[in-house]
Amino acid sequence: MDLFKPVKVGNKNPEDVSTFGNLSMRFDYVVKGLTVDDVYPSEAVTPWLHYNMRVGNLRADGEVESQFGLHRLSNKKNFDIPHPNKSGWRLRHTCLEGPENAVYFRGRLKENAVIELPDYWKNFVNYESITVSLTQIGSSQDLIVDKIEGESKIFIRSGNKSPIDCYYMIHAERKDGEKLIPEYQGQGPQDYPGNNDEYSVAGYHYDTKDGVIK
Repeated sequence: MDLFKPVKVGNKNPEDVSTFGNLSMRFDYVVKGLTVDDVYPSEAVTPWLHYNMRVGNLRADGEVESQFGLHRLSNKKNFDIPHPNKSGWRLRHTCLEGPENAVYFRGRLKENAVIELPDYWKNFVNYESITVSLTQIGSSQDLIVDKIEGESKIFIRSGNKSPIDCYYMIHAERKDGEKLIPEYQGQGPQDYPGNNDEYSVAGYHYDTKDGVIK
């Protein structure tokens, strides 16, 4: 069975399953009920499931859901998976959000005083925006960010000359676009004063009607 064989609207395809009632594996039409049949089937109002669907652009006048309704694009960004340690339990996390377009890099520094920044941060982040958080391990080390060298290294030192052992978390703002404007006057995301083309806003770009959040 050729699932990708072109079929004109209204033509019968003997290789495909029924238009109504059965599962269709074809990509041709999202709504297979739009045919030129003389008699519009009474079961056309009954929902059916398309396992495959391919479209160009998609605008939903209502909600967009996946995973049998577990994920809705207008809601918070999260994941929900079987719990890795507890049988019969699940684990759900949601995304951390903030008033800037930022990235982070974290790890552990032990018996070393230099944090090597990722190579791909070059020309990607604003190095003037870098912040460093250090968590001492085992003992008080009076840790200090000594200096940031160029676009590659952060030097740490211990104020009490202790061996360095710590976790680090480094944040920086992206510079491959405009700065985020956290607060603005308006009735909806369409009133954002910056460049909306740089963002995919859940509840607006995915599932709106005439620019109004559903």
